[in-house]
Amino acid sequence: MVTDRQGNSLSGATGDAAALFDQAVEAFNIYRGDPVALVDQAIEAAPDFAMAHIFKAHLYALATEPEAAAEAATIVNTARQLTTNEREASHIAALDHVLGGDWTAAAVALDRHNMAYPHDIVALQSGHLMDFFRANARDMRDRIARALPKWSRDMPGYSYLLGWYSFGLEESGDYARAEAAGREAIDLQPLDCWAHHAVAHVMEMQGRAQDGIGWMAAREPYWSGDDNFFQVHNWWHKAIYHLDLRQVDEVMALYDGPIRSGKSEVAVDMVDASALLWRLHLAGHDVGGRWTELAKTWDLHADGRLYSFNDWHGVMAYLGAGRNQDVDRIVAVYRDTDPTASENAAWSVNIGLPLIEGFAAFWRGDYPAAVEKLHAGRFIVNGFGGSHAQRDVIDWTLTEAALRGGLNDVAEALANERLALKPHSPVNRKFLTRAKVGPVGGEKAA
Repeated sequence: MVTDRQGNSLSGATGDAAALFDQAVEAFNIYRGDPVALVDQAIEAAPDFAMAHIFKAHLYALATEPEAAAEAATIVNTARQLTTNEREASHIAALDHVLGGDWTAAAVALDRHNMAYPHDIVALQSGHLMDFFRANARDMRDRIARALPKWSRDMPGYSYLLGWYSFGLEESGDYARAEAAGREAIDLQPLDCWAHHAVAHVMEMQGRAQDGIGWMAAREPYWSGDDNFFQVHNWWHKAIYHLDLRQVDEVMALYDGPIRSGKSEVAVDMVDASALLWRLHLAGHDVGGRWTELAKTWDLHADGRLYSFNDWHGVMAYLGAGRNQDVDRIVAVYRDTDPTASENAAWSVNIGLPLIEGFAAFWRGDYPAAVEKLHAGRFIVNGFGGSHAQRDVIDWTLTEAALRGGLNDVAEALANERLALKPHSPVNRKFLTRAKVGPVGGEKAA
């Protein structure tokens, strides 16, 4: 019987194909290299290798990009025709859910899957990412907590579980244990950029901007290589630290350099670019024509149908580029969407639409409307979409709208809320100062 590195049986595999599959999975685990090219080699070596096809479908399904989702559906249909064992059939069932827009059903299916198959590292990582894309902090943490007792330090891939657990702990607010788990993961595998990023999130949430810059700089050789799929997001974290310290020249240099110089068409990279430009705009800085280039690239992904977290970030770029017709296009799709059709449809109507309308109101200077939309819209944690650090752009926009709209009681309350979490943040202290000065005409943006 042919197995993977963790001992799971592989239907239709040969020894050589399984070795290539293991390399592909590790490339995915560590976000380095090209897992698609490697798994394609495994499929070429053993065309009936079911888990190789299934793994490739996971890679495409988790891209949150329309063309990739369509390709994932095709791959799943191919895998469905092959001989599979119960574990592999369980993967296909989970993929059917996510490709149907029901992310929670897929994640819960993989919860049950890993209770039966705790050493299935593909299911653990894919489930962890599904938890991330639906912003379920509890399952990001507990999915890994349930499996870890079944693992030992000498099992291949153990350190990656620690990195995922670190991020789940951080998103759950358990910062001390999160940092300890992330550092342990990196001690075992220094190239683990997900574990590195989990510790970066801890420092962001605790307002440790100077520590964060030092953390990124000291470990830059490990996370910034050209073959590192996650490098743009880690550069984004470094830029956010500099922005919190109001070091705008450094932020602009990072945007024009490693964040956007390659004009990446990968959705997760474009999310970071939009969010960084929007924050710069909130802070009162002119970003020039950067919006135009980014908005054009968003045309590949912002379709109003697949994943509204991406659409919302596309809207930021469309607003910045003056492409209001594309904002209207996405809003029209959402308003015509049946929220009962799928979980993603419900996200679009109930969460994505208020966020997009709130950001659009802010851009056109209707600050009271922005406050109304965003105050309710910000409560999306455990609803959908990204991390606490990514979603902070909602609260920043809301606070800035309250200030510019002369709603100083709202602005002061929001500033106090932010300072309770990050008391040393210069941005947050400036919010409070401006709220106490009075309506716009006092101090300028943070």
